[in-house]
Amino acid sequence: MCIDFTDLNKACPKDSYPLPRIDALIDSMSGCELMSFLDAFQGYNQIRLAHDDQEKTSFVTDQGIFYYNVMPFGLKNAGATYQRLVNNMFREQIGGIWKFT
Repeated sequence: MCIDFTDLNKACPKDSYPLPRIDALIDSMSGCELMSFLDAFQGYNQIRLAHDDQEKTSFVTDQGIFYYNVMPFGLKNAGATYQRLVNNMFREQIGGIWKFT
């Protein structure tokens, strides 16, 4: 099933939260002996939508009317929302150098 959020995306103002540049992330790892990565597969689907916003994602099937409880792919500001949440969760670790003995 594919839900077209074109009209919803047109009605929403763009969230210009900056996404990290891949080349800057790779450059920041030069000289490191150990790197750790977070598998964030389906991370968007872990972020609950505000109750008032759930109805905005409604769609109709022959089974009835449904809406998302979590942030689906395809929303204009999903990337910015996800990045803001991740940055907030890891704010103490971002940009730091950790030494292990």
